[in-house]
Amino acid sequence: MASKFVIPYRQSEKNDANDAEAICEAVTRPKTRFVCIKSEEQQAVLCLHRIRQGQIKDRTAMINRLRGLLSEFGIIMPKGRYPAQKHIVEILEDAENGLPDLARELLHDLWLSIKQQNQDILRSDRKLYALANQMKDAKRLMTIPGIGEVTATAVVATVSDAKHFSTSRQFAAWIGLVPKQYSTGGKPTLGRISKRGEKHIRTSLIHGARAVIANCANKIDRTSLWIKALIERRGFKRAVIALAAKNARLIWSLLQSGQEYQVNYVKT
Repeated sequence: MASKFVIPYRQSEKNDANDAEAICEAVTRPKTRFVCIKSEEQQAVLCLHRIRQGQIKDRTAMINRLRGLLSEFGIIMPKGRYPAQKHIVEILEDAENGLPDLARELLHDLWLSIKQQNQDILRSDRKLYALANQMKDAKRLMTIPGIGEVTATAVVATVSDAKHFSTSRQFAAWIGLVPKQYSTGGKPTLGRISKRGEKHIRTSLIHGARAVIANCANKIDRTSLWIKALIERRGFKRAVIALAAKNARLIWSLLQSGQEYQVNYVKT
């Protein structure tokens, strides 16, 4: 159980005895949610995901550090990772930009570290791609538009059994893709998406949804037409979240039923 579900049942100050009593009380409640037990293989895949996330975070920090240090000398790098990495070599090789030799040497070492981090991330990506092709459930999930190797392997490694969720909406809520609710007196009030739950899967689903929307302009399939109509009514960002939530529900449906994804499926 998550500790936040135990805290309301603790009667007094926090100590081991009161915590144990609160756990015993919480575990008897019918609506208490429990953490799914993962296999060692699932934990190993998640280990790769966490390492990859750390590598990406470290690379972003180094690029921002490089950008900040260059700005101290009046040299402004372009925004974005790809433009920055494209121009950094020109900046370091430009002998007339007023960059001191010591700073040039130190920043060159930092640039070499960024390139090494790129190689490390590429190796992690290749390992994920190889794992995705070995995992039966992951291969089925990748047939959904917007679900790639990273999302598919993260879902399969995190969700031990989709039947632990009674509905697809419950699964989407666990990821954090449903609106916040503050309802009282029979009047429902919905806000923005909650962003509670599985952050890594939610981020991957949103990035995948962005990729799908970016390439749907000239398509006439049902999903693309639905997306374009939704963008006209509600805007780009809401359409991204709507598609990510829809993909989350499709993931739950495929995992709990064991069926294949059908592009033109019509419910009867």
